[in-house]
Amino acid sequence: MTGSVSIAGAVRRTLLRLAVHGDALRAHPRAWAVAAWWRLLGKRVRSRSQMAPLLGASPRAYRLWLLQGEDDPVPEAGEPAILALIEEGAGLDRTLASLHREAIAHRVIGRGSEVPTDIGAGWVMPLLAGDALARGAGAFYRQSAANADDATRILYADDDLLGTAGQREKPHFKPGWNAELFHHHDYLTGAALLQVEDGDLADLPGEGWAKALTCRVLDRTLAQGGKPEHVPRILHHRRVRPDPVRPAAIDHAAFRDLPSITVIVPTRNRVDLLRMCLTGLAGTEYPGALQIIVIDNDSDDPETLDYLNALDPDFARVMRHPGAFNFAAMNNRAIEEATGDLVCLLNNDIEIRDPDWLTTMAVQALRPEVGAVGAQLLYPDGRIQHAGVVTGIGGGAAHAHRLLRPEDEGYFRRHALPQFVSAVTAACLVAQRSKLLAVGGMDAAHFAVAFNDVDLCLRLNARGWQSFYEPRASLIHHESVSRGLDRDPVGAARLARELVALKAHWGTGGGIDPFHHPSLSPFSERFVVRL
Repeated sequence: MTGSVSIAGAVRRTLLRLAVHGDALRAHPRAWAVAAWWRLLGKRVRSRSQMAPLLGASPRAYRLWLLQGEDDPVPEAGEPAILALIEEGAGLDRTLASLHREAIAHRVIGRGSEVPTDIGAGWVMPLLAGDALARGAGAFYRQSAANADDATRILYADDDLLGTAGQREKPHFKPGWNAELFHHHDYLTGAALLQVEDGDLADLPGEGWAKALTCRVLDRTLAQGGKPEHVPRILHHRRVRPDPVRPAAIDHAAFRDLPSITVIVPTRNRVDLLRMCLTGLAGTEYPGALQIIVIDNDSDDPETLDYLNALDPDFARVMRHPGAFNFAAMNNRAIEEATGDLVCLLNNDIEIRDPDWLTTMAVQALRPEVGAVGAQLLYPDGRIQHAGVVTGIGGGAAHAHRLLRPEDEGYFRRHALPQFVSAVTAACLVAQRSKLLAVGGMDAAHFAVAFNDVDLCLRLNARGWQSFYEPRASLIHHESVSRGLDRDPVGAARLARELVALKAHWGTGGGIDPFHHPSLSPFSERFVVRL
C-alpha cells in the first residue's frame, strides 16, 4: 500500500512539474527556451538562474513545493506547555480543531475585551480566530522552545494564507531576525510563540493586544541582549496577515549637522559617464563638507584627459592610479587619503537625480550598529539593478530583486523597505571611514574586481557593523558600461578565481544567507520558491 501511495505521489509531482513548466513557457517563451538551451549545453548553474524565476512565477509553483515536502518527519511532541490566546471571531472552530490536534491548550478572548492576567509566566501563542496551525506545529514549536537558550523569548515561524476555498497560497518564507525590516513589516504577530513573564499581560489594549504583547516581549528580549529566533517552517495557515508599510521619506531638515564625507569615483576614459556622474554630484545637496576624489586608472582618451585636467581642484581632486585595473586597490588608496569622516564609494556610471540621496545614506551610516549602506540602483529602463545583496545565490552572491520594477509588489515589497542585508554593492556605498580602516579596507589580493564589496561587507558584519539597504536613496546605474561584462577568457578566468575565493572565505557555495531562506531558490535573484 505504501509503495502505491509513493508512486501516486511521484506521478502527481511529475504532472504538476510539467504544468509549472508549461506556465513558464506560455508566459515567457523566449526566456524559457534560452534556459532550456543552456541546460542542453551543460551550463547547469546558468540554466537554473534563468529558469528559477520563470518557474517560481507560476501560480502552481507553491502547490508543487508543498508536494515536494509532504513527507517531512515531525518530531516528538515533548515539552514545554503552550497556551494559545485566541481573539474571538469567524472561523473559531477551525482554529480550535487545529489546537486540539496539536495538544495545545487555549483561552478565547472576546473582541475588544481585556486579556486575562491570571495566566502567569510561560509560553503563549496569540492567534486570530480562523487561523489554523499546520500539522506538527505544536511539536516543532516545543522542540525549538526546549532547545532555545535563556535569552530567547520569541520563536517565530513562516506562514501562508488560506484561500476562500481553503487552499493554501502566498507563502511567506521569512528572514532571520531583521530589526529594521520589522519596523516596516510586522512578520511576528500572529505567527510567533512568546515567553511571557508575570505582568506582561497587564494593561494591554482591547484592540491590537496581540501586537502590543508581541512588542512588549520583543523590547525586553532586545534589552537583555537576545533576539527572536526563526523556526524556518510553515507552521501557520492564516486568513490575513499584516501588510508591509512603505516608509515615509527621511526629514532632511532634521539633519543639518552631518559630518564631512569623501566621495570616491574610480574612472578610466568614458568622459561621457564621468561628466554625468560629477554633474550629479555638483547638484547634490549635502549639509556637511563634501570632498570628491576622482581616481583615474590610466585614461588615454584625449577628451577624457582634457576633462580631468580642467576639473576645478576645489570641486574634485584627481588622483592618478596607473597599472592593471584593480578596483579594490584603487578605492583603498583613496580611502587612505580621504579627509571625510564618512566615505562614499561611487561608480563613474552612476546617474544622480535626487539631490538628497547622500544625506539619506549618511544618516543611516552614522548609526553605531550599521556598517556599509547601499542605495536602490535602477537600470536606465527603470527596473531594479540592486536592492541589497544575497549571499549564496549561484554559489556566490547576487543582487536581490533584480529586474523588478520599483512599483511591483515583488516579495512582500522587500525591495521597497529599509532593512539589514548581508552586503551591498560598492557601486554606491556609504560607510564611516574609521570602520572601513578598522577592517583593512577591501581585499585587493583576492578580490581585485569582483566580490570585493561583498567580502568587505561581510568583514564589517563580523565586527558587529551590519550592512544596510536604503531604498529611499535611488540612483540610476549604467551597469558595466565602462568595464565590460568579463566575457573575454582573461576576465572569465579572473572572475572564476574570485568566486572560488569567496566560497573559501565565506562558505557561499553551500550556506544560506541569514536574510534569505532555505525554501527560496538559491539560483534566483528574485525571491521565489525552491523547486
